[in-house]
Amino acid sequence: MRVLDLTQVMAGPFCTMLLADLGADVVKIEHPDAGDQTRRSWGYPVNGEDSRAFLALNRNKRSVCLDLKNPADRESFYRLAAAADVVVENFRPGVADRLGVGYETLAEHNPGLIYASISGFGQTGPYADRPGYDLIAQAMSGVMSITGEPGGTPIKCGLPIGDLGAGLFCAYAITAAYSARLVTGIGQRVETSLFEAAIAMSVWESTEWWATGRVPQPLGSANRMSAPYQALRTRDGYITVGANNQRLWERLCRALDLEDLIDDARFAENTGRMENRDILAAVLEARLTDRDADEWVEILLDASVPAGPIHDYRYVLDEDPHVQARGLVQEVEHPVEGRVKVLGSPVRMGATPATIRRPPPLLGEHADEVFAEWTDEPGPQSRRPSSHGHGMDAGAQGSAGRAHSAAGDVDG
Repeated sequence: MRVLDLTQVMAGPFCTMLLADLGADVVKIEHPDAGDQTRRSWGYPVNGEDSRAFLALNRNKRSVCLDLKNPADRESFYRLAAAADVVVENFRPGVADRLGVGYETLAEHNPGLIYASISGFGQTGPYADRPGYDLIAQAMSGVMSITGEPGGTPIKCGLPIGDLGAGLFCAYAITAAYSARLVTGIGQRVETSLFEAAIAMSVWESTEWWATGRVPQPLGSANRMSAPYQALRTRDGYITVGANNQRLWERLCRALDLEDLIDDARFAENTGRMENRDILAAVLEARLTDRDADEWVEILLDASVPAGPIHDYRYVLDEDPHVQARGLVQEVEHPVEGRVKVLGSPVRMGATPATIRRPPPLLGEHADEVFAEWTDEPGPQSRRPSSHGHGMDAGAQGSAGRAHSAAGDVDG
């Protein structure tokens, strides 16, 4: 699968990285002056080179520099699009058309093209023209209304689920469209948005509203459909307990020497445990504070009750033996930074495994080889940054990057 990646920041680059991990040939099209906004202007720059944010989202890709506002470069892009299977973009609705790289234009060059768009709110509807940011998508989708502790201030989910969810949904839509094209020979347009991704994940919240007519509220770490299924305090910290059915509830009571709770009318069934969730948590914590977290985890697991500690990312990424055994942290050799750690793929495939084959690309690094492979013609010599774009004055580069992104024309 040949993919032209017109995306920046997170949702789009995450989508195309997932495709690249599974073997797609992803070519990132970047403006010659600054490239993807995350190369310089997002957190944790390293030795004046590309930021760690960029490195985290762009492995297994190649980079070609084209200024789509330049007619010659746009014609070069059309040559690549004619040879591509997929184009992915995350401009604000209407921007791709104004640049001359919208679906209708590219489909004329390549009728079998799969054209994927990620935006803040979708290509149509009353919110379509609004800027798309994960924080705003979480707020407007309802996610922030149910995140945090009861009675607390609005809190966003710690992970950018609108961004990452849109990337995931777009990747699976692309693979479905690609499979359909193998049968029909016909391409199509696919799209998703941060807003829709966040709502699509609200399965329990929508269930509660439609079933009860109650507006879902924040529950802290608790589960909306069962109890006890949450973090509980022990003597030296917290553990998570997942006794989310009757069999596990009774095992938990026996493991904690609280068998009397099994017949307690308040907790005898899941409905009562949910209605009395706060009282139940207090009763359980009164017992759990007798021992340390690690002791309780061992006791509960021995009793076949799902339980676990709460780890920080230092432990998860550097020490957790299961993370290491599953290969969830990998290293890749970067031409400037040396060996760089990246997250491994969470997908296991027996015959065609996900692989990390390339480091994140330097700006414009692969122009010659991509045009040679895809078009049998040389690339646009005049649009290649010197030294792959490195060493540019930081102020000038930031200004160029903002100009290219058209002051917020990129979503996600």
